[in-house]
Amino acid sequence: MRIISGLNGGQKIKVPKNFKLRPTTDQSKEGIFNIISNYYNVENLEVLDLFSGTGNISYEFASRGAKYIRSVEMNFKHYNFIKSEIKRMNLNIDIVKSDVFKYLKVNNDQFDIIFADPPYNFDIKKYELIINIIFKSKVINYNGLLIIEHSNKIQLNNFKKYYQTRKYGGCFFSFFKNINN
Repeated sequence: MRIISGLNGGQKIKVPKNFKLRPTTDQSKEGIFNIISNYYNVENLEVLDLFSGTGNISYEFASRGAKYIRSVEMNFKHYNFIKSEIKRMNLNIDIVKSDVFKYLKVNNDQFDIIFADPPYNFDIKKYELIINIIFKSKVINYNGLLIIEHSNKIQLNNFKKYYQTRKYGGCFFSFFKNINN
């Protein structure tokens, strides 16, 4: 795994072998950041990375100069790994150890981009819950973008605020835009 672009572009992230994760691939990250760059100036963005895992997406936003990044990860090993990588690379990322659902209930901040990469074994009800909490709690700014990574077995195009789905390699990303619809 590596950071693709920006100040830390090319830097490798050595994820411990005992982590049972599927980090977002370089191809997928490139596609996602191309879409984001078409709509936003990354340097002005406040970003929330839910189910951060290895911190891969947060590192990419930080490297590209995002104004503020908050990562939320529940697993203690993953949280500590992200914390150590933030320190090692001197990245401006705020890491929170919490269950995502609990975090969203108490959060009072708003973000321009929310990236969520929940476990692939999530059922459709949990995806629906995340989407509803994010848009009802106003955690996302007007014209903000929610990006959810998921498997091909999940269809999210029937939910409110749905914008589009993109496929990169074996990964699917559904985009939700906070506009009136």
